[in-house]
Amino acid sequence: MEMYISTLEALAYYGPMKITRITYKAKMNYDQLKSIIGDLIQKKLVERRPFKKTKTVYAVTPKARTILTYFNELKEMLPVAEADD
Repeated sequence: MEMYISTLEALAYYGPMKITRITYKAKMNYDQLKSIIGDLIQKKLVERRPFKKTKTVYAVTPKARTILTYFNELKEMLPVAEADD
């Protein structure tokens, strides 16, 4: 779930991006991200947008922004203790 949230947060914060840029912002490898983006598109949380005729960028949908808002509110209400390393 963390990888899905990281992807949505990166897209929500930085705006529409190509998949290679998302890999840097969400801190995951290309193959993982490609699968996650596919899942998020199916769930209508991310959409493909044409860019410069032959390129594609990905952007969050309003549904994804709503989910992120609820997720962040929940995170504030129920803080999770981080494990000591």
